[in-house]
Amino acid sequence: MKKFLNSVDTVLTESLDGFVAAHADILALDEEHKFVRRKALKPGKVALISGGGSGHEPLHGGLVGHGMLDAACPGQVFTSPTPDQMMAAAEAVNTGAGCLFIVKNYEGDVMNFDMAAEMSEGIMQVVTNDDVAVENSSYTTGRRGVAGTLVVEKIVGAAAEQGMALKQLKALGERANGATRSMGVALTSCTVPAAGKPTFDIGDGEMEFGVGIHGEPGRRRDRLKSADTITEEICAAILGDLGDKAKGQALLFVNGFGGTPLMELYLMYNSARKIFESNGVTVTRSLVGSYVTSLDMAGCSITLSMLDAETTALWDAPVHTAALRWGM
Repeated sequence: MKKFLNSVDTVLTESLDGFVAAHADILALDEEHKFVRRKALKPGKVALISGGGSGHEPLHGGLVGHGMLDAACPGQVFTSPTPDQMMAAAEAVNTGAGCLFIVKNYEGDVMNFDMAAEMSEGIMQVVTNDDVAVENSSYTTGRRGVAGTLVVEKIVGAAAEQGMALKQLKALGERANGATRSMGVALTSCTVPAAGKPTFDIGDGEMEFGVGIHGEPGRRRDRLKSADTITEEICAAILGDLGDKAKGQALLFVNGFGGTPLMELYLMYNSARKIFESNGVTVTRSLVGSYVTSLDMAGCSITLSMLDAETTALWDAPVHTAALRWGM
């Protein structure tokens, strides 16, 4: 294993210290490293809080800021944060209008966010489950929450910035999640620092089709195929799952898992856009890059989120975070 490390025991805290120092104009770090929060809170706005295991950067800390999250709770690598982290974050950023937890559908995340919500007042939740690859996995009951979580956080974050109330934000988040589908493929494994070796073995001529963002198994192990062939199967799965919803305007998001160059991600975007538009989808918004990663894994996911006039405007609304910035 070759990684820039001082110690596997301090990699997260040292990374958080560097991250917040690099973005000190917009972010602050809890003294105990329990959460990252917006430096300037907006009184009377519903606070949005998310989090999960580290290793998926820039999700979630990189999405804290104007127009998105108010706080993010980082767990150890691929390990859920604890309920006390979420409670501390909620207490720090709740300015009186309540809090909305945005939670990826992984058992540890759901359980711990549930516990935090039960022990606090004025909290509602949206659980994201956009992955069409598998119905259940070793990490979840039901579908996994993956790259589509970013889309939900952006749309709901913009509405919260504009003053939407808690109950309406929850409904909006569930609607955005329901309009969003994702699926990924891995070409290599990832290496968790504490483990010191790849999470799974995969041959040079193989791919893991439908992989999860922690390296958990997908639909099948298969021989490596052309980019167009891979994209065709992913897009067919997304379109088939959306059914009649897959008509009209949409956001196309091609997400890298951490070890794939932009040249290849744009190639996948080009292929996916052609396929979706040949099936009645009009791609009006796009995002390409490594935003929901799996450490150093080579691979990508494709996300399609159907848009209407409201969600398009919310996607376009100003945002100023470490990872996403436009309109400011």
